[in-house]
Amino acid sequence: MQASPGTTRPPAPTFAELFTPKLVTVLREGYDLRDFRADAIAGLTVAIVALPLSMAIAIASGVGPERGLFTAIVGGLLVSALGGSRFQIGGPAGAFIVLIAAIVERHGYDGLVLATLLAGAIMIAVGLLRLGTYIKYIPFPVTVGFTAGIAVIIFASQLKELLGLSLASEPAAFLPKLQALWGARDTINVQSVGVGLVALAIIIGLRKWRPSWPGFLIVVGLGAVGVWLFGLDVATISSRFGELPRSLPAPELPPFSFAKLQAVLPEALTIAVLGSIESLLSAVVADGMSGRRHRSNCELAAQGVANIGSVVFGGVPVTGTIARTATNVRAGAKGPVAGMLHSTFLLVFMLVAAPLAGYIPLATLGAVLTVVAWNMAEREDFVALLGASTGDRVILLATFLLTIFVDLATGIVVGVVLGAFIFLHRMAESVEVEGQAQFIAEDQADDYAGRTSYDPAGSSDRDVLVYRISGAFFFGAAAAVSSVLDRIGTLPRVLVLDFSEVPIVDSTAAKTLLRFAERLSKAGATVFLTGATPSVRRVLLGAGLRKPLVRYAKSAEQAINFAGQAPASAPHKL
Repeated sequence: MQASPGTTRPPAPTFAELFTPKLVTVLREGYDLRDFRADAIAGLTVAIVALPLSMAIAIASGVGPERGLFTAIVGGLLVSALGGSRFQIGGPAGAFIVLIAAIVERHGYDGLVLATLLAGAIMIAVGLLRLGTYIKYIPFPVTVGFTAGIAVIIFASQLKELLGLSLASEPAAFLPKLQALWGARDTINVQSVGVGLVALAIIIGLRKWRPSWPGFLIVVGLGAVGVWLFGLDVATISSRFGELPRSLPAPELPPFSFAKLQAVLPEALTIAVLGSIESLLSAVVADGMSGRRHRSNCELAAQGVANIGSVVFGGVPVTGTIARTATNVRAGAKGPVAGMLHSTFLLVFMLVAAPLAGYIPLATLGAVLTVVAWNMAEREDFVALLGASTGDRVILLATFLLTIFVDLATGIVVGVVLGAFIFLHRMAESVEVEGQAQFIAEDQADDYAGRTSYDPAGSSDRDVLVYRISGAFFFGAAAAVSSVLDRIGTLPRVLVLDFSEVPIVDSTAAKTLLRFAERLSKAGATVFLTGATPSVRRVLLGAGLRKPLVRYAKSAEQAINFAGQAPASAPHKL
């Protein structure tokens, strides 16, 4: 895109400007006691939402509830302090449940720590190399597909808690999980079922009649009171995990080897990709709600640092959380201080009220995550994509089913690859080649940009053929264009290829054109390439399309005039 005449383009931002945390930006703008008060209220509101969610997500991920709190405290603090979004709230996310559970089952918690350390380093590198903007090229059906697949698996993972089933071990994979749950159907605990159903009813009722109330915290609190008051025989946090710690652990790194690094590298890449997608989606949601703009590369670098900090202090992978970030914006937050205070409030809770959390029934947390799974399924988008094009439908279903029945990494990779191939197919179909053999000498206005889009209806001499290529001329379209050119019967004396409507050319297409030009040159024909933009011309020249093999001209008319041709009859279209 070129600047209009008479306007000056603003200078490109410096590295320091691109990676200045939004916290610094907010403080530079002016931050007073009134802003701090608003951030304190917003931070407390988010902490109330994050408290039960952090523990529930950690338990569903196959680790202790305290690791969810460590993640929200340390990871959340670093995301807010260093990130490129004013309102981002970091913490354990439902989208990671499936992935974390699989890694812990396969490599243990130490393997999860190592994979997260690698993922953090990858995210920092992606941010510093300014590659964060490329995350937006992940197709929308892929995002909807894997998110819906994760929602299904989260719900399946909560059946054990909702039904009070007794299982020695619960597989992370979907089908083995269902088989294990079915095998334990005789151990259903009626009291757990009752607690779960009551919790679900309360959450749904509060969302309908009191949507501003913290439904998750209320049902968790009522569940704990009910267990203590009535002595219910249900699994609780203390009966399964013992008493929660009342402080953060000392930073610690697990022992590792090169072989272990190789073993967890695929999982590290998946954590990095999923964390990048989730955090940038959350930042975009915050932008839409607040009218502000985040810095994606700064955000990714901060997410990388936060992931490293989280697992060093005993946590799990951290990312931006859409629901908590939206709550932060709605609560009136002014900037990142709200997110930092949210982490501080969670730390205070852990220091003061940790023993009380032991009474929380796991069936209640199961109800909380069931609602989370229902909300994250993106049902409207899923149904809409099912009614969209065949390509989008294939991508959606492939990603969705592979996420459920194979694993998350496979679902994302296959979805992205399918999306790329379908996009290339669509681009290839959009390329058109028109050919005319005449040139009508009627007066026409000049293109004041100096590069005209030639209308091939103007070619006249049978010894002169003019072809116009429209659209992106890349490897997916090279075969189609080549087949059109190969169908030329008697080779002309002059062939004009008009590139004025070609925005991009890749090396594959240029080499295809080179081979065709060489064939024409051997037959004694002259080839003109006209209307090429500077970027297109550089690719063509780099492929070997230069004098004396071909000649360049600003327009097809200029090429034909140079060849000394005169107008004649009506055009034909191939």
